[in-house]
Amino acid sequence: MRLRSAPGSPLVYRYYERRLRRDLERAPVPRHIAMIIDGNRRWAREQNLATAGHGHRAGAAKLREFVDWCASIGVEVVTLYLLSRDNLSGRATEELGELCEIIAELADDLSRQPGRRIRHVGDMKGLPEPLVGALQAAVDRSAQHDGIHVNLAVGYGGRHELVEAVRRILASAGEVSHEELAERLTPELIAEHLSTAGQPDPDLVIRTSGEQRLSDFMLWQSAHSEFYFVEALGPDLREVDFLRAVRAYGLRERRYGK
Repeated sequence: MRLRSAPGSPLVYRYYERRLRRDLERAPVPRHIAMIIDGNRRWAREQNLATAGHGHRAGAAKLREFVDWCASIGVEVVTLYLLSRDNLSGRATEELGELCEIIAELADDLSRQPGRRIRHVGDMKGLPEPLVGALQAAVDRSAQHDGIHVNLAVGYGGRHELVEAVRRILASAGEVSHEELAERLTPELIAEHLSTAGQPDPDLVIRTSGEQRLSDFMLWQSAHSEFYFVEALGPDLREVDFLRAVRAYGLRERRYGK
């Protein structure tokens, strides 16, 4: 589904937000929401800002709000797609360096907030050492926190994650025969070796900027997810847009093939 932001004045927005919240009281809330924040660079260009980094920083500020929005309605897990494996080779060196600094700051900030437990989702290989250190410190610092679990997808690729899961299964198989290993191989076993092991799969995947694609994000975990595409660029996303996405999720009938 693709919807534009609701029109109107701030007063209309406040009324509309209250109505959406009332609707959510009667609807199921996703346990796990995944966010593909897109459009940061386009936003920076439209604002006539000097570099894409300004857009990435505005997008990171929006993600801080997004986690708060998720926590306020009782979401248990939120996954933020921050840096793909393709970005590591496809972005200009200067932009990539600034983006890594912004992600490190975001991880540090979120880990210092009560009720935020951080998990890194992705591969540390190829990431700058300062970012690796910041991610690990955020995970360690928040390990005992209660509240919403925040997955930071950094250096992440869905295909790569599946390959690594199979490698881990093979490494732990020991001396079993190929036939026995094939017999053991199940969807549940693969899920146990993904970076999101132990967490529910995303019920809802949101993507900003109007683009309608997964971009190698949570290919396995999103097999039964609902998708919601917002026209707003990442930094322009508002809470009413988020609430509309959650309401749309609540109105859908999830049949799981039945």
